[in-house]
Amino acid sequence: MRRRLYDSADAAARTEAEQAAVRLETHLQAGGRLDSVPAPMLALDADESAYADVVCATARFYGTEVVYPRAPAGYFEDHPAFGRRWVPNHRLEARRRQQAEADAEERWRDHSQARVVLTSSGLRISPAGSPGTWLPFDHVLLTGITTAVDRRELVLSYSVCAPLLVVGPAAPWLGVAVRHLEIINGGGSRLGDG
Repeated sequence: MRRRLYDSADAAARTEAEQAAVRLETHLQAGGRLDSVPAPMLALDADESAYADVVCATARFYGTEVVYPRAPAGYFEDHPAFGRRWVPNHRLEARRRQQAEADAEERWRDHSQARVVLTSSGLRISPAGSPGTWLPFDHVLLTGITTAVDRRELVLSYSVCAPLLVVGPAAPWLGVAVRHLEIINGGGSRLGDG
């Protein structure tokens, strides 16, 4: 019963998120503008305006260097004829190396709830647990926008850093708003629609 209620609430939230995005898109296509909102604790430039201040889940897509223990895997054995000696464990070393290589592959990392502020210049993200720290993702560096199938995931690709994943009910609305800001700023031809 509880699962059915959760699924029902999730479907309602998804529908509302999609409807909000459609309403915004219709409004903008009819010549409307994004309304400014306050963004407390975020210092904006003189010519910068905030259009959304929401909490979303975020992540970054990148790989890392392969790091695994350099100490050889094995054990000491007391052999009756040869005495105490080191016996290497090649299987354990291979498993450690494979695990380290798998851990280093490109994937979504740094999953965190974050405060996301959409401004006229870009997204400003303050990860949970880091009050006062704002990570800038400027629109001028944007190379692609992809909206996931269920429309609650937004992937933003940048020319100078790892892609950014924004997940939550506000993601569809943010996707429409970012596309609009990129188009009015003259960069719409660079972006891929998803």
